[in-house]
Amino acid sequence: DASIRGTCASRGWQLLALNVRTNHVHLVVSAPVSPERAMEAAKAWATRRLREATLVTPDARVWARHGSTKWIWLQRELDAACEYVLNGQDEKQL
Repeated sequence: DASIRGTCASRGWQLLALNVRTNHVHLVVSAPVSPERAMEAAKAWATRRLREATLVTPDARVWARHGSTKWIWLQRELDAACEYVLNGQDEKQL
């Protein structure tokens, strides 16, 4: 959570929704880069912080190869994405 918030703050991105789960992360961000670039940056900095805190080993594979990324153009889509990230997580995914 802190790593993603810090990444967004340092890059001037607007973090609209964030939900850090035990085995994955959901976020909605407004940024002047592609969704893939935003995801890569978030993963990279989160991985650094996890390793610094010795929560994962230096050689551990932390993330899946990619992730779900998409552009959001309409307000209703943005609202739906934020609602899903903040409130739409099934408890079974913990």
